[in-house]
Amino acid sequence: MKRVPLFINGEFVQSSSQQVMPVINPANQQVLAEVPMATATEVDLAVASAKAAFETWRLVPVAERARVMMRYQALLKEHHDELGEILANDTGKTFEDAKGDVWRGIEVVEQAANVPSNMMGETVANVAGGIDTYSYIQPLGVVAGITPFNFPAMIPLWMYPLAIACGNTFVLKPSEQVPLTPIRLIELFIEAGAPKGVLNMVHGGAEQVDQLLTHPDVEAVSFVGSTRVGEYIYKTATAAGKRAQCMMGAKNHMVIMPDADRNSTLNALVGASVGAAGQRCMAISVAVFVGDSYEWVEELKERMSKARPGVWNDAGASYGPIISKAAHQRVLGLIEKGVEQGARCLLDGRNVQVEDYPDGNWVGPTLFADVTTDMAIYQEEIFGPVLCCMRVDTLDEAIGLINRCQVGNGTSIFTASGGAARHYQSEIKVGQVGINIPIPVPLPFFSFTGWRGSFRGDLHAYGKQAVRFYTETKTITAKWTHTEATTGTQPNMSINLR
Repeated sequence: MKRVPLFINGEFVQSSSQQVMPVINPANQQVLAEVPMATATEVDLAVASAKAAFETWRLVPVAERARVMMRYQALLKEHHDELGEILANDTGKTFEDAKGDVWRGIEVVEQAANVPSNMMGETVANVAGGIDTYSYIQPLGVVAGITPFNFPAMIPLWMYPLAIACGNTFVLKPSEQVPLTPIRLIELFIEAGAPKGVLNMVHGGAEQVDQLLTHPDVEAVSFVGSTRVGEYIYKTATAAGKRAQCMMGAKNHMVIMPDADRNSTLNALVGASVGAAGQRCMAISVAVFVGDSYEWVEELKERMSKARPGVWNDAGASYGPIISKAAHQRVLGLIEKGVEQGARCLLDGRNVQVEDYPDGNWVGPTLFADVTTDMAIYQEEIFGPVLCCMRVDTLDEAIGLINRCQVGNGTSIFTASGGAARHYQSEIKVGQVGINIPIPVPLPFFSFTGWRGSFRGDLHAYGKQAVRFYTETKTITAKWTHTEATTGTQPNMSINLR
């Protein structure tokens, strides 16, 4: 049985822990590896390695740190398909979906290579007589990242490349369910020229996370995952005096206006709801039809019924399995609650099978109509290929419905009216808004901006906000008095630029 290593001080090492968890292929329940729950000593060693490396890494010129990221993104592109295959086996995602996961991470690494321009301070000369004031952007120290199962390449790459490019060092705690992809990411990072100790990796669960959250040498924590865990991480980390950014749960609504293009809207809705088996925080899980557009639900059913789950290398599969047996049972239980609570189940994915893979965690596309806000399938994040359909009379009614939802990660509107779109983007209380785009995840020169119950913190992931999250500002006020030379000799004004 392959045992997943830790990565400490530039070396892959075997944990001495006797507590292990199986890494299970969700398509067939095959055990791929064992992942150790790192001991307290090993977590301390990872943090100590990062702390020691920080003392030299922070002094490396920012341009050289950027060059490491340039080399890294080139290697990630070179090994793009290889990483996609590892990730597909790790998570069960289809190959195309897995490659997309990798690519969105590469885009953030490219942004990390642009770090010098994002770390520029500010200067005002002569704020008072002979006095200048200027600011520097400087790294924090050791930072930690806690990442989920559903994007094992993209989300770690949201975090450590930007943090490290800013001059910090990093301890990664990836999901114990999908630890294989991060190993290859780290191998390529070493090949790109990253020094020892700059990036470290430990495995574990709640115990290891708690140790990172309260460790005196960890300055900041980034997290992506469920609302329940995110709330705990934010409270625990901030109580320990640390910065924290927590990207959490979602219930994303798509508003469909009667004037929207019917064909493109329904195609977008199918892909956004069942893609990645619905296991993404930006999936559309609620379709809000305004007025007569609700008549499109029957055609939506027909199109959605053509989507099907399958294994990663099945080119005809729309998506893969649910990540674990426990998650699979939870999704099935919520579908059952939807039926019990009176929603009209137009497509029921509970009994779907995939040929030759009878033990996979399969859920077929599931479509509910006549959903109300008091139903469990509306109130809870299902994280499966399940779409809830609702009808309202007006756009303002749709806006009010969405703004009353406790979470605000992403939303979209499909319409031919610029006025309706402008009104929507102005009045909606959600951080990421798509107009005729179903999943409005921004490119990394912007930031990922969930609102309300979808986020805890002050500065969001990637983009300029992440650079500010991983750095501190130092403001300097200086006065120098100019005196004329009195000795008859001129001062040496040569400057060594090497």
